[in-house]
Amino acid sequence: MAAPEQGNQTSNTEFILLGFGTLPELQILLFLLFLVIYIATMAGNILILVLVVTDQHLHTPMYFFLGNLSCLETCYTSTILPRLLASLLAGHRTISVSGCITQFYFFGSLVGTECLLLSVMYYDRYLAIVKPLHYAARMSGRSCLHLAAGSWVGGFLANSITTLLISQLTFCGPNSIDHFFCDFIPLVKLSCNDPQWVEMLTVTFSFPILLVPFLLTLMSYVCIITTILRIPSTTGRQKAFSTCSSHLIVVSIYYGTLLVVYMFPTAPMLRDCKTIFSLVYTVLTPLANPLIYSLRNKEVKKALRKVFSKCMFGQCKPISFRK
Repeated sequence: MAAPEQGNQTSNTEFILLGFGTLPELQILLFLLFLVIYIATMAGNILILVLVVTDQHLHTPMYFFLGNLSCLETCYTSTILPRLLASLLAGHRTISVSGCITQFYFFGSLVGTECLLLSVMYYDRYLAIVKPLHYAARMSGRSCLHLAAGSWVGGFLANSITTLLISQLTFCGPNSIDHFFCDFIPLVKLSCNDPQWVEMLTVTFSFPILLVPFLLTLMSYVCIITTILRIPSTTGRQKAFSTCSSHLIVVSIYYGTLLVVYMFPTAPMLRDCKTIFSLVYTVLTPLANPLIYSLRNKEVKKALRKVFSKCMFGQCKPISFRK
């Protein structure tokens, strides 16, 4: 699939991540900003994970999935920000081709896993609100484990195919990536091969892993909101809408930026906005998820007050599910 003009060009062995290199006067400020975001993201998600494991009142399917989401966000953020912080602080922007593909593999796999996991989480809320009589049967401990495991395996398996295709490309031209991490589109643009077949296949694989989960999540929310509208109590409706609206905003922003970037890789608007879109789903969403999904919850706040004293005396108990 190599281009005819490729000739005897030597393949590149490393890339240069330009990132925010065009803003040299802001390097220190950006480093401090992203460092604070990274610490806050890690602290918030690890705290949620600890609470879910140690507090018995949080041993329910909903919080089991939230624990999985927090674990995922911890790994997700760590594939991007440490490398970005190092480049901002030390100016070291080179990365080997194999290292770049490895970063894309883990990043892309975790994105796919998060899309599937979010769909599972809203399916859980759909059953709890719309079909409460079926909830205990469909959300048993075994079912929750299967759904969570399926999300992780599905995300990594889907991206393995894309990564395998990228690893077959030849990189013999410019080696500068106009991005702050190794993503699919910048890698394909640097290839000496005809990228159309890779783009076509990637859009094909992106459809089931991005668009389908988004549509399922949206349908779940339509059913949930319809059910909430039937609640006779005005206070109950307001409380439910307050929670659902914040969740829906975060999911819409996350999926919206992902769909624009991956389903429309050649859109002209991405030339100027790709960095902003990428920052939203790689940096801001993992930071916001602990606040939106967990820390605003009364049960989590209550668990937070108890967990440290319980763990200090060795009273933390393994996770189990309550029906």
